[in-house]
Amino acid sequence: MEPTLADLPAYLARTGYAGDIAPTRAALEALHLAHATHIPFENLDVLRGRPIMLDLASIEAKLVGARRGGYCFEHNLLFAAVLRAFGFAVTQLAARVHYRTTAVPPRTHMLLLVEAEGGRWLADVGFGGEGLLLPVPFGAGEEVRHFAWSYRVVEAEAAGWVLQSRRDGAWLDLYAFTLEPQLAVDYEIANHYVSTHPDSRFVRTLTVQLPTPQRRMILRNRELIEDRGDAVTTRTLADDAELARVLQESFGLELPAGIRLP
Repeated sequence: MEPTLADLPAYLARTGYAGDIAPTRAALEALHLAHATHIPFENLDVLRGRPIMLDLASIEAKLVGARRGGYCFEHNLLFAAVLRAFGFAVTQLAARVHYRTTAVPPRTHMLLLVEAEGGRWLADVGFGGEGLLLPVPFGAGEEVRHFAWSYRVVEAEAAGWVLQSRRDGAWLDLYAFTLEPQLAVDYEIANHYVSTHPDSRFVRTLTVQLPTPQRRMILRNRELIEDRGDAVTTRTLADDAELARVLQESFGLELPAGIRLP
């Protein structure tokens, strides 16, 4: 039996969702946008050496109660529980992330396949700044526009399925996945690697990200990136005081005492 959300109204207040509670395409799109634009992607606890707990109660307490963010497992396990509370059928999947790497990566990303009004949709609120603002139709291969950014899901003979984003006139692979349903233990193993292995980018780099329909804010260590689709600007933060200010003003987060950047 799937775990259930303890406080759905608190989640809806956290994300600003005010629509109907029903398993419709419109509700799926509105929920996805609300979550993606209100709960940041971040790895502060990894850098503090704190364990990333994947039971729903811990995730809900952190992302909703404490108004924190998290990474893919936390975001999408929470979102899956919300979708099921609305009455959606949800399949939990795993992917190999190809974004920003040329190596063959392990399956360390979580995503969702959701059924709504006779169709299937790829939903993913846990990929950070480059990720989806809205669900993408699964299996059609059609280009969909999310404000200033475009995406599609295409079939790949060797990889199964690939989510791509369009950049500078070309399609960029974000991640590849198959349709094999994943169990909680599958994510526990991947989560342990991502949060503790010395080769994991989350162990080596502070990352905080939050997209909106107008811009995507991405922080990597002291590099602050603002992506508006047609223009990308980058600047380096001067010191810890500016880092703390950016975390609070742009992402709604507090800089933990004593944290040291890799």
